[in-house]
Amino acid sequence: MMYGSIFYNCWGSLIAFTITFAIMFQISIFPSQILLVSFIVALAAFVVMFAVRYLIGYILYTPDDALFADFIEEVASKNSENIMDEEMDNRLRRASNDFQDENPEEIADVVRRLLEERDT
Repeated sequence: MMYGSIFYNCWGSLIAFTITFAIMFQISIFPSQILLVSFIVALAAFVVMFAVRYLIGYILYTPDDALFADFIEEVASKNSENIMDEEMDNRLRRASNDFQDENPEEIADVVRRLLEERDT
């Protein structure tokens, strides 16, 4: 899960070597010490770049949908249940609105007739 290739490590070590060499060159010490310190820093940068590449790869990692297939199916089923519940609520509201629009006296007459028919 690392980002990039080993060439990023090489570029990092080359940049570290160059910066260290330029800084150490301004100090008046032996050239062999300048080269030794620059190579040690370059080697350290090469090794540290592995961790940097791993961290970048970890941050940019996007998992496949196959890993979350069960979760996606569960969410989809819950959404479909919620949609079905909403449809049922809408139907009940429409039916209750239909009854509210009618005249209450007419509804009472219909109920009386039904009760009379049931008694006979």
